[in-house]
Amino acid sequence: MGVAERSAQLTDLVGSILDAYDRMEMDAKTYVLAVLLPTTVLFLGSIVLALVWQTILLVRLLFPLLGAVLLGAGVAYPKLAMDQRRIEMENRFHLLVTHMTVLSTTNIDRMEVFRKLSKEEEYGELTVEMRRIVQLVDTWNQSLDDALRRRAKEVPSDSLTDLFDRLAYTLGAGQEMSDFLFEEQGVMIENYKTIYQQSLENLDVMKDLYLSMVLSMTFALVFAVVLPILTATNPTWTVAAVIAMFVFVQVGFFLVIRALVPHDPLWYIEEGYRTRSKQKLVGSSVLAVVLFLLIVLVMTASSFGVAPFDSLVPMASIPTPLYLAIPTLPFLIPAIVFRRQEKAIIERDEEFPSFIRALGASESAKQSTTSTVLKTLRKKDFGALTPNVDDLYRRLNMRINTERAWRYFAEDTNSYIIQKFSEMYLIGRSMGGNPKMLGELISENMNELCQLREQRRQVTVTLIGLLYGISAASAFAFFTGLEIAIIMAGFDLEMGTAQFDFGQLLHTEMYNVPLLRYLLLLVILFNAVMSALTIRVADGGHYGNAFLHFVALVWVGCMTAFATESLISMLLDIDL
Repeated sequence: MGVAERSAQLTDLVGSILDAYDRMEMDAKTYVLAVLLPTTVLFLGSIVLALVWQTILLVRLLFPLLGAVLLGAGVAYPKLAMDQRRIEMENRFHLLVTHMTVLSTTNIDRMEVFRKLSKEEEYGELTVEMRRIVQLVDTWNQSLDDALRRRAKEVPSDSLTDLFDRLAYTLGAGQEMSDFLFEEQGVMIENYKTIYQQSLENLDVMKDLYLSMVLSMTFALVFAVVLPILTATNPTWTVAAVIAMFVFVQVGFFLVIRALVPHDPLWYIEEGYRTRSKQKLVGSSVLAVVLFLLIVLVMTASSFGVAPFDSLVPMASIPTPLYLAIPTLPFLIPAIVFRRQEKAIIERDEEFPSFIRALGASESAKQSTTSTVLKTLRKKDFGALTPNVDDLYRRLNMRINTERAWRYFAEDTNSYIIQKFSEMYLIGRSMGGNPKMLGELISENMNELCQLREQRRQVTVTLIGLLYGISAASAFAFFTGLEIAIIMAGFDLEMGTAQFDFGQLLHTEMYNVPLLRYLLLLVILFNAVMSALTIRVADGGHYGNAFLHFVALVWVGCMTAFATESLISMLLDIDL
């Protein structure tokens, strides 16, 4: 890359940051005084602290680095906030366009389409834009096409800008909104697929960055354990400083992943109607917590020699790393329940396109009510969705309110996307939309979404392998460094001459081995928590499903630590 290209990229970056400052809700001057000035003072203070505090060079370098990160975050925050707003718009863009298309096919005015969308809180920033358009038309008496052109210049999303510009031109030319939206469905879907796949590619890049950063932190932690024996520094403070940086890296990676991945939740969580699956999830989680507390209580009582627990659970025979792993076993109960439910949701999502297409075509052909059509459709095999279709028919046949019956149907499936598309189909039908057209539109969009989700699951599988591998490698490095420090601290050198005093080379008096082992086990626990949450964010599943990876990662780290300690002890015994 030439100097001219790099200069152009730097100029574009600076220009985008300055543009973000102009678009902030907070005044730029206020932001400089409230945010940039304090972070600059912190950065300068971290440099002074690094120069004044007499400790090993590695720890001294970490403080200016942390101050620089805070200053950089303060400078870049407006740009990051605007990018976050853009990502939020693009994540929900396909749902908004589909919803808009469904409403445009009904017997309502085109401004009423925007008014209804402005009440859909679930679309986030897109809902805010719909409200601004409605406000420009209703309050400032602008035409709809002028309002669309004006907002097209302000929104950070290129996809939304393109939609507003072309829709404004189409409406100004007298074309129907429904015709335009149906013609543009293919373009909209392709744009969404491009954005979705780009997010998955960014996730691949972040995996490589995360690998390099965690390995660097791992080596830094090993050095923080070993080097104080030569430098006469308190190892507890050096290890704690590196652990703080390790925590910072883990949390930062989690937040970046959450910002990068597409907002495409799998589960539909709604308070109120308690389905059987919700009861299983809550019950298994409560049972896991009770068993966890019981195990911790028993292990604690046994450790303090309280009868009869001291004889039932001989803690002295349990390796120290397993003290952390054993209490996590009860969380496998909700993990299995969540995993089965999530697998069922994926299967229902795959069957829903064929169901909604068949429902729309049958309603259009027979010109009858949904309950009459479902009487025939319930006999067909829709896989995991068949029991839910049967329950929907029963509720409609019992004259339950149609909206409530469809809501119960969505809650029973536990699927977010089924809930959204079912709601769109119901609204379209109730307002006079063509059922066949609605069914085909929803079916096509959901098929594309299911294919994108499959790509996302494949990327998540590679991320899982990476996190498990890093967890094992980090635990091995941590406890290898600790064992080396213990071996060096245990040297009992009897000097026969006064020429060579090893006590001036090895400083072992400040080592608190149990405390260091405890800190390293805390790192394994924190890594398991953040890695499990990262996996859940990456695949779009329920956070409760992170129990499985949490337990597995804790056991991987603890068993690696135990194996490392045993292996080094065995090698020393062989040498002796």
